[in-house]
Amino acid sequence: MNIQSPVLGAIEIAEDKVIEFPAGLPGLEGCKRFALLHDTVASSGLFMLQSVDDPTLVLSVTGPENLRVNYEFSLSDDEVATLQMDKPEDVVVAVILSKDQGEGAPAGSAGMRGNFMAPLVINVAARRGLQKIINKAGCEVTLRAVS
Repeated sequence: MNIQSPVLGAIEIAEDKVIEFPAGLPGLEGCKRFALLHDTVASSGLFMLQSVDDPTLVLSVTGPENLRVNYEFSLSDDEVATLQMDKPEDVVVAVILSKDQGEGAPAGSAGMRGNFMAPLVINVAARRGLQKIINKAGCEVTLRAVS
């Protein structure tokens, strides 16, 4: 299928590359189908999650390890079923990035924030995903020094 992305321009997305988020994303429930595209112009760890249902929607995402963060959380049985997860190694975790803007942006920040309280969990083998909402600080977080 061909779509016109405001960020990536005219792109073709093969049906077998589409990731389904059965519940959509919170606040974007109408968008259930996305393609994970690599941004070859930017750093190697940056990806674009391009909505197929709404071509104007593109989210910047990266693996938490690219931000030198390692954290662990559990999935419920329902979440495992939604992902159609057979093997944990088929699942990747990504965080949605957003720009710091306005007066509330921290001084000296790089201008980006990662949403670690609502990571994306994607089964790359089954091409199914969900956004895991972490309601409490019950996950393990490790920050590594940036060198």
